Amino acid sequence: MEIKKILFATDFSEGSLDSLPYAVDFAKRYGAKLYLIHVIYDVVKPQAGMCACSLDEMHKEMQKDAKVQLEKTFIDEMRGFKDIEHVVLTGVPYQEIARFAKDEKIDLIVIGTHGRTGLDRMLFGSTQNRLYGTPPVLSLLYGRSMRK
Repeated sequence: MEIKKILFATDFSEGSLDSLPYAVDFAKRYGAKLYLIHVIYDVVKPQAGMCACSLDEMHKEMQKDAKVQLEKTFIDEMRGFKDIEHVVLTGVPYQEIARFAKDEKIDLIVIGTHGRTGLDRMLFGSTQNRLYGTPPVLSLLYGRSMRK
């Protein structure tokens, strides 16, 4: 399998942060481009008669903040690594990740997961489990074994 493009999806959670070194290692090992992606969950779609202007401003501000966080949060892990792109999208995370992976011809997706079960999983779902039909997904379960 040839790996030229790797997508690392993050929600800035602890599990996500602990998964990044794997994505960076793969990118360095294969000489691949690394896309760091954060999706802002768009829970509100403007309805008829609703002013979308304040929502647009809110989304722009959230995107700007997320981009800054992407660039600052992973600065130590990215030292010496040049072929990287920071991307902030808005929408339903698994849909936007799948769409981006298809559009950019991503070869591997790296994503951390909390390993939710039961009611937690029903309420919050699992982005990683919904990425069927995408490139291969390396899903790293966050837990005690990953903590230092």
